[in-house]
Amino acid sequence: MNYPETVEYLFNKLPMFSRIGAAAYKNDLTNTILLCEALGNPQNKFKTIHIAGTNGKGSTSHMLAAILQTAGYKTGLYTSPHLHDFRERIKINGELCNKDFVVDFTEKNQPQIEKLEPSFFEITVAMAFDYFALQEVDIAVIEVGLGGRLDSTNIISPELSVITNIGFDHMNLLGNTLELIAAEKAGIIKPHIPVIIGEVIAETKPIFEKAAANTTIIYAQEKRYINDWLNEGSNLQITVVEKEKNEYEKYLLDLTGLYQTKNLITVLASCAELKRLGWNISQTIIHTALQQVKKLTGLHGRWEIIHRHPTVVMDVGHNVDGIKAINEQLELTNYRHLHIVMGMVKDKEIDAILKLLPTHANYYFTKAQIPRALDEISLLASAMELGLKGQSFVEVNEAIKVAMDNAKIDDLILICGSVFLIAEVNTALFHN
Repeated sequence: MNYPETVEYLFNKLPMFSRIGAAAYKNDLTNTILLCEALGNPQNKFKTIHIAGTNGKGSTSHMLAAILQTAGYKTGLYTSPHLHDFRERIKINGELCNKDFVVDFTEKNQPQIEKLEPSFFEITVAMAFDYFALQEVDIAVIEVGLGGRLDSTNIISPELSVITNIGFDHMNLLGNTLELIAAEKAGIIKPHIPVIIGEVIAETKPIFEKAAANTTIIYAQEKRYINDWLNEGSNLQITVVEKEKNEYEKYLLDLTGLYQTKNLITVLASCAELKRLGWNISQTIIHTALQQVKKLTGLHGRWEIIHRHPTVVMDVGHNVDGIKAINEQLELTNYRHLHIVMGMVKDKEIDAILKLLPTHANYYFTKAQIPRALDEISLLASAMELGLKGQSFVEVNEAIKVAMDNAKIDDLILICGSVFLIAEVNTALFHN
């Protein structure tokens, strides 16, 4: 098989959560353990950082990878899902993994694939671990796919565990209370391995305390707080206060979403702990890395401005907390009129999310071209019942074209609701 044939085989042969949802979710670690044993347990051959959470785990993973990379460490980064190229899931120092490796790995492991019938995620986790081991990375930042306790990535013994926050998402799989969801995420906490908790609330704190009974738990919010921030076009300037020393320090991020202020507090707490563990991470390195996270790691879709006059923004926010964060950003953004291009997947809290959306916007409801997507007619019908006004489109780029035609130069067009919708945006539309 060549590379396109290999990726086609992986997409079509293996159950893929991003396409079909819960039917692809394997609720134990057996397949991953067996796959990795057959590979000689590559996950034990390099250091790791494990990152879980409802929102922010992707941004946090990319920021930490950028910092470690800037510090001179050969840094692996495993994230999901990908936007455009399968290899976005497996990177070293920002470089996509080798196409030949993907082909060779799949061919060598085809007997195992046919025998075990793993999910798409299980095989990609094993592939990432094998690649990082073969390439002899110094450390790899591993983002949890879903939950934590039963996630395929949870066979590693990391240097550090990080849980960004707990919110309502994937309740059909993780539970319908914050306590149940927190318990699943807390499944990545291991004895004697320190854990950073980004955001904690009354309901989740006892869950984390219990899970971390045999290790050190560090609450990022207790170490630092945001004193001030300033949006400078393509950068976000954030003033952070370290509580113990009462010292103020300004950081410049190339990620402009206001929600990155919360992620920054988590990242700084993680860096302080990594430094204590012996990793060479200076303040200069942190500052340098945070100014070029997108360039160093290829992070996209986080309040990403892709066009001016009118302003067009893409954001992968797709659950209640994600949409709340987008609303906060909208309140701080200057525009004459708001246009929202939106598509969602069926297993989200559709009505709860729609109720949060501004009624003054023009809506262009659409869908990603995957089986899991909610069709645009149903989405429009649900939205109209809640007082939102708009039209429906079978495909996102058709919706964007109409929004662009309708928008004045000082309007804002926001594209959101699903990672898979963002993946299908043709940015060439904006280069004319």
